Amino acid sequence: MSEKHIFDEMWGSDEVLRGPYSEFQNWFQDEDLKRLRAKQREAEEVFRLAGITFNVYGRSEAEERLIPFDIIPRIIAGREWQKLCKGIEQRVRAINAFLHDIYNRQEIIKAGRLPKEMIAKNEAFLPQMIGMTPPGGVYTHIVGIDLVRTGPDQFYVLEDNARTPSGVSYMLENRETMLQMFPELFSRNRVQPVQNYPANLRRSLAACAPPNCEGRPTVAVLTPGIYNSAYYEHAFLADQMGVELVEGHDLRVINGKVAMRTTHGYKPIDVLYRRIDDDFLDPLNFNPDSALGVPGIMDVYRAGGITIANAPGTGIADDKAIYSYMPDIVEFYTGEKAILENVPTWRCSEPDSLAYVLDNLSELVVKEVHGSGGYGMLIGPTSSKKEIEEFRKKLTARPANYIAQPTLALSTVPIFTKTGLAPRHVDLRPFVLCSPEGINITPGGLTRVALEKGSLVVNSSQGGGTKDTWVLED
Repeated sequence: MSEKHIFDEMWGSDEVLRGPYSEFQNWFQDEDLKRLRAKQREAEEVFRLAGITFNVYGRSEAEERLIPFDIIPRIIAGREWQKLCKGIEQRVRAINAFLHDIYNRQEIIKAGRLPKEMIAKNEAFLPQMIGMTPPGGVYTHIVGIDLVRTGPDQFYVLEDNARTPSGVSYMLENRETMLQMFPELFSRNRVQPVQNYPANLRRSLAACAPPNCEGRPTVAVLTPGIYNSAYYEHAFLADQMGVELVEGHDLRVINGKVAMRTTHGYKPIDVLYRRIDDDFLDPLNFNPDSALGVPGIMDVYRAGGITIANAPGTGIADDKAIYSYMPDIVEFYTGEKAILENVPTWRCSEPDSLAYVLDNLSELVVKEVHGSGGYGMLIGPTSSKKEIEEFRKKLTARPANYIAQPTLALSTVPIFTKTGLAPRHVDLRPFVLCSPEGINITPGGLTRVALEKGSLVVNSSQGGGTKDTWVLED
């Protein structure tokens, strides 16, 4: 992948400064690099003091790390963002319609647009949700759509996060840090705000309360506890929304409601924003060994006594094999062609696709169907022959567990280095709130950046960092 074919969001493909970065460039040219280096160190200290960390698993022991933050903002023009929003909203509406259909009439299967085995043999499909319509008809209350850019007008959806998308606390903290450190930059650029996300989240969740809710809905955040990799975010969002952060042992079912323990006894909860996986949600209905969930919560949920956000069973919509059918899914439920394109995808469960993938492993990205966080994947162009051959054995043993995609020329944005600005590859996760009142897309989202030169891996668990994402007012 030659550098000349990579689109740089600041300098384009022809080394001409792009409009969204003009005010930034004027500011940067007048800046002293020594001062900026000090600011970069200051930003790292701010994050350290705030405790903005994540846990890295898969090693001999879990390791807590500071998430790297880069002080150079990623800047998106307002008109570019408006076009993106149309595609994001279309996709999120289609995902919600798909979930309702797949747990009820399954019209998309009857119409022959989705093979039945994609559901029947999928571990993310929850039979307990069959015939169930959540309060307000909303399955995906919070969605994160991962996007990559390859040109001025070319955006692709890399994956859909419809279970418990994380990272929004980094988006908020990144903006807060930039506002503190570079107020003069914000006075020179009309940047759309992101700080009202927690208030919008609470409002959106409350709008999804069960029909029998009386008065102002009681909202709570359910966390697995302090050892979870995203615990900082769980505590942060509960605090910002002004709601209780609870663990499974704080909750019990009383008189057909899920109630949380307080100093004044047990108080019923109307909306539970859960940050634990389906399997651990209810030991009576799912994993009987789970100590993280609430015994009987699914029975209360099915009886209409509580809203669970996101709804159990939403994982079927962000499964990477289902992802390959998303263009059909969008068209089936909206009657329109998908505005945002998918990355071309080979389903390794299909013999012809598997043969192609095995013949071209050194050129492709291969991912686990249920994988996340950058684990369990192969990036062919940057892997050794030994790594490719080891992966070939895993792929041949369980082909249905994998999909493959071409290696995209991800766009680059500048990061701050010891010698000034240098381009690095990025992706973008916009955060979407859904309720009966409508769809709200926060202007910006989480930009993840591969800090190593030439690297395409942006996941924080794999050494990537984050940066503030600016959407300019038109």
